Amino acid sequence: MTDTLVRSLKAGLIGAGIQASLTPAMHMAEGAAQGLDYEYELIDLNMLGASEKDLSRLLADAEKRGFAGVNITHPCKQAVIPHLDELAAEARSLGAVNTVVLKGGRRYGHNTDWWGFAESFRRGLPGADLSSVVQLGAGGAGVATAYAALSLGVRHLTVFDREPERAPSLARMLSGYFPNAEIMAGTDLAEAMRAAAGLIHATPTGMAKYPGLPLDAELLERRHWVAEIVYFPLETALLKEARRRGCLTLDGGGMAVFQAVGAFRLFTGLEPDATRMLGHFRTMTG
Repeated sequence: MTDTLVRSLKAGLIGAGIQASLTPAMHMAEGAAQGLDYEYELIDLNMLGASEKDLSRLLADAEKRGFAGVNITHPCKQAVIPHLDELAAEARSLGAVNTVVLKGGRRYGHNTDWWGFAESFRRGLPGADLSSVVQLGAGGAGVATAYAALSLGVRHLTVFDREPERAPSLARMLSGYFPNAEIMAGTDLAEAMRAAAGLIHATPTGMAKYPGLPLDAELLERRHWVAEIVYFPLETALLKEARRRGCLTLDGGGMAVFQAVGAFRLFTGLEPDATRMLGHFRTMTG
């Protein structure tokens, strides 16, 4: 959508359990600030009684309704790929898509998650020790946060996931892109946390639908920094416990905003005001 004469636009978010998402409000507020008539709707698999198997139909419906694009969230970031015509380089590298541009009858997959996390981390945890990091989660979001962490300079990354093959697969893939870093699938979380300077949490645990902690609280030490991707609630059980123990923390709000900044740019062809979008997000969550 690069034609500046186009002043109305439709987009949406496909995912499961997304009724609390602030993404629509972020997009529409920035659109209004830039003079766009911007409609952004939730396409919630749970509300529709649908699953990842319905992605082809949902994408076709979005195209039929004239959407400029759709964002993709849990659990569809990898499942959507076979339904796309082209992948941007970063989406191909990551094997995960969070933004699909619909244009000229074709579907273009992008990933703005990794940049969103990296930008949030740079702003929120400047000077953090990147020598050794533990990451929980190797799914679609975890691929993006791991890629971002390594891009920021993490030298040793240990990844854990409940599905036994996902962490080794992610480690192998990322080792090809970051040959100077040591990337491995973890087997002993307690041991890995003792050696780590920081923790990246990239699973849905902590969301309203998946309450609780993603690891034993006793593994958190004051010297750790903790970066979260969940942003609703903004203070998850993990962040609350980490702060109680004196850890430096980064909530998931920045990643949510900056991935939206990237998606807005792709959908509209306009340059978003990141500071304005961040401010709007904070008014909704503060």
